[in-house]
Amino acid sequence: MYRIGFIGCGNMGGAMLQGIVSQGIVDPSEIIVSARSQETVDAVHERYGVDVTLDNTKACRASVVFLAVKPQMYEAVIAQIAPHMDEDAVLVSIAPGKSLAWLEEKSGMRKVVRLMPNTPAAVGEGMTAVVPGDACEDADIEAVLSLVNSFGASEIVPERLIDAATAAAGCSPAFVYMFIESMADAAVAEGMARAQAYRFASQAVLGAAKMVLESGQHPGALKDAVCSPGGTTIEGVRVLEQRGMRSAVAEALIATVAKAQRL
Repeated sequence: MYRIGFIGCGNMGGAMLQGIVSQGIVDPSEIIVSARSQETVDAVHERYGVDVTLDNTKACRASVVFLAVKPQMYEAVIAQIAPHMDEDAVLVSIAPGKSLAWLEEKSGMRKVVRLMPNTPAAVGEGMTAVVPGDACEDADIEAVLSLVNSFGASEIVPERLIDAATAAAGCSPAFVYMFIESMADAAVAEGMARAQAYRFASQAVLGAAKMVLESGQHPGALKDAVCSPGGTTIEGVRVLEQRGMRSAVAEALIATVAKAQRL
């Protein structure tokens, strides 16, 4: 039996797989991945060196099985793989809107875990919320966390907060990319080359995030430190406040929570 199985390997599954393989936590020979097309499984094998199959019932024969298909496919795929899974395996969901109780009922599995990862996992900077089911033993949780932490950071949260975690980390990279693109557009408008503008904007976001994580200071205090009296930064902050940046960001995240709860 394999140590890790991936049912599906789309953007999120691929990001997680990239992190796990690149950190050498598990040898590629101990991982099996299933996908729906021969083109996809060939590409996955070529890129990661893992075993691949078109048959989900083969990929689920592992100690830890990541269900990395679209939420709307969960019920059908679970019905397909459940009879073939080891009763002591851990089934790991990465879908919003599918509760632990739902997963246990549909799969008949005792050990289930919900994850909410994000795509920066592909570069080892993921942030993942982890919700273990009650039947998971300490060794099961440690096994899942060792995999998750290979592609970034993680925190165990109560299930009632997983939709908030989805908003704060799972969806928000898309909004950050929009922010970077907007900053780069402004730099291009002022004469900077596009590639250079992306480097400047991206490094600024990376550095600012690192300052928040490592300094221990409130984001507002860090913002104030950049805003010299009568300077350029405070003028930009004034315009962002005028245009409702804070409200727009908050409302976008709240909307993602509402959507997750409807899935």
